[in-house]
Amino acid sequence: MITVGILTMSDKGSRGEREDLSGKEIERMIKDLPAEVMAYEVIPDETDIIKAKIKEFVDKKKLDLILTTGGTGVSPRDVTPEATRAVIEKELPGMAEVMRAESLKKTPNAMISRAVCGIRKQSLIINLPGSPRAVRENLSVVLPAISHAVEKIKGSQEECGKA
Repeated sequence: MITVGILTMSDKGSRGEREDLSGKEIERMIKDLPAEVMAYEVIPDETDIIKAKIKEFVDKKKLDLILTTGGTGVSPRDVTPEATRAVIEKELPGMAEVMRAESLKKTPNAMISRAVCGIRKQSLIINLPGSPRAVRENLSVVLPAISHAVEKIKGSQEECGKA
C-alpha cells in the first residue's frame, strides 16, 4: 500500500472560497494503485508554505508519494515548481516531460506547464496542474509507473526490465 499526501495550492481554496475539485480527482484516481491518502491539505500559493508542507509530508509523515496540484503555470503566484525544486534531492525530468507531451496532444497550453517531478529521501513528488481535467490527463500518463518508481526509490533490487 502506497501512502499518499495530496497538496493543493490555491489561494482561494485555502480561504474556503473555492472547492478543491483537483485534489478530489487525484484521490479518486489513485485508489487502484493501491494507495491510501494519509494527508490532504489546501494551502496558499506561497513558496515557504509549500516547501514546509512537502518537507512535513516527507520528513515527518514519511509518505511514499506526494501529489501536488496547482501553481505550475506562468501566473505571478505560480511558485510550486520553484518550491519543489528547493526541497527535492533528485529530479525526474522524464515524468514531467511525458505529462507535457501527452497534454500537448490536447492543448497548446501544455507547453507553458512548469511541473516538476522528483525525489526527496524515499518519497516521490509529482506536480500536477490545477484543473481536474488537466489532473486526469497528466496523472493518467504517469500512474502506470508510480508503483515501480516508489519501489525503486525505497531500494528495491528487482530488475526494471522483464525479458
